[in-house]
Amino acid sequence: MGITEQITDIAKKAKAASRHVAGLNTGQKNKVLTDIKNLLLDKKEQLKEENRKDLEAAEKQGLSKAMIDRLTLSDKVIEGMAEGLEDVINLPDPVGEIEKMWKRPNGLQVGKMRIPLGVIGMIYESRPNVTIDAAALCLKSGNAIILRGGKEALNSNLALADIVQQALTKSGVPETAVQIIPVIDREAVTELLKLQELIDVIIPRGGEGLIRTVYENSRIPVIAHYKGVCHVFIDRSADPLMAEEITINSKTHRPGVCNALETLLVHSSFAENHLKDLIEKLKEKGVIIRGCEKTCGISNAIEKASVTDWHEEYLDLRLAVRVVSDMDEAMDHIDRYGSKHTETIVTSDYNNARKFLSAVDSSVVLVNASTRFNDGGQLGLGAEIGISTSKLHSFGPMGLEELTTKKFIVFGEGQIRK
Repeated sequence: MGITEQITDIAKKAKAASRHVAGLNTGQKNKVLTDIKNLLLDKKEQLKEENRKDLEAAEKQGLSKAMIDRLTLSDKVIEGMAEGLEDVINLPDPVGEIEKMWKRPNGLQVGKMRIPLGVIGMIYESRPNVTIDAAALCLKSGNAIILRGGKEALNSNLALADIVQQALTKSGVPETAVQIIPVIDREAVTELLKLQELIDVIIPRGGEGLIRTVYENSRIPVIAHYKGVCHVFIDRSADPLMAEEITINSKTHRPGVCNALETLLVHSSFAENHLKDLIEKLKEKGVIIRGCEKTCGISNAIEKASVTDWHEEYLDLRLAVRVVSDMDEAMDHIDRYGSKHTETIVTSDYNNARKFLSAVDSSVVLVNASTRFNDGGQLGLGAEIGISTSKLHSFGPMGLEELTTKKFIVFGEGQIRK
């Protein structure tokens, strides 16, 4: 079977399975998720063994530390996946929820009901834990999913998908409700993106190059974000200790993820008194800093930034720093160089906090909190399938509700249109 036929066959099976999954009740879906969780923990050592094959290949290929970090299935990561499954199990099931019922003058009762999207195609890189997060969210929201992970995580993803399919089969649900594309050839993605009659939405999750390729070639609606150029703005009234802790956590907690801080904007009044100390604290954590002319004037232990630094998603212990005259200049910078991902203001000024929340156009805007909180689990969604920086049909972390849509339902008593 050629690649075209193989991918089409996978999509046809997913389409058929999606009708079955859409009809499952909450108890049935939660049982599958519970079985997946138990199998994950029972087969932890086998999973790590398969993951080790991917890690050895990644090291031979010279992949970056950030990429290897994303690829690793440690005990902590596996236990985190199990906890994420438990979170999804405990979340309310959105499917079938009816809202906004109203009565028309002719007696018709009109409302809206939440329904699954159908078949979701997900294309992602490096992080094998996405396989479980995506499968769990799609199953709980009544969707079938086709997963195409990166070639660097193939062994890990196949092992995880096998666990999911064992749990599906145990509960009498078609195992084709969750499928991994085993083909590493890029042609598989090209063929997948042509199947608009079988797949309802594509969600790419990875580097900017992958996202742009999907957007440019897909005949299917795409929900994605290009990159995470995240900002922290330290206002003139910010508490210095709070500003320090938020900045360091945002940058160094996990620098290789999309909600890590990439550009720090500092009010000139705060910079005059506190920026030099903050730069020293960042450097103690191993952060390499590139700064604007004013920043370089405050500390000579940094490199001068270029225009490209303001656009950069470093995904590493690197940080761009710019001193601004006021909050409006900070927001102008975010509007020009940001990626609509995550922005934080550190301030004691209530009015500035409200203005920043209202005016900054990003998927998550925070006041006095780390950018690292732009995460489905941290925001109470359970796991997430990704963070959308496009506004149709979702903006921000995508949990269960974001994997459904609404259809109109109408109750009549024999009415006909005249």
